[in-house]
Amino acid sequence: MSLPEKAFPVSWDQFHRDARALAWRLAGTNGRWRAIVCITRGGLVPAAVIARELGIRLIETVCVASYHDYTEQGELKVLKEIAPPLLERDGEDVLIVDDLTDTGKTAAIVRAMMPKAHFATVYAKPRGRPLVDTFITEVSQDTWIYFPWDMGFSYQRPIADEQVG
Repeated sequence: MSLPEKAFPVSWDQFHRDARALAWRLAGTNGRWRAIVCITRGGLVPAAVIARELGIRLIETVCVASYHDYTEQGELKVLKEIAPPLLERDGEDVLIVDDLTDTGKTAAIVRAMMPKAHFATVYAKPRGRPLVDTFITEVSQDTWIYFPWDMGFSYQRPIADEQVG
């Protein structure tokens, strides 16, 4: 039996603050990155914020798709590879950015492509956290993060109402 899903809605303002906090943390690592590789699609937004804050101009994508039904992650497939010049020296001096590491499956695929890159995510769950070098907020494995680009404005039921049943 799985644990009940916990909702963690993130507003645009909160996500921007968290992405900037990640940039501050990365700036403190003395890293001089020649490029950002963002994992699409979730990594696009934090990568833009971090690139601006750290003055990084070269932004690349790696596209990994998971075929799932929103309750369980299925097979992963790399839809777009990383440009060969960034793979040189195993990704040394490259910053990998994603919004979240959940199970760590996507992170493991990208980490294997660039083992010397610095991996940063805004949010991390316990199973994926060991694959990440820098993150801002850890949430429990049974928490579902609702990112602002996945939501519209709607009524939110009180927590107490969700526990009645």
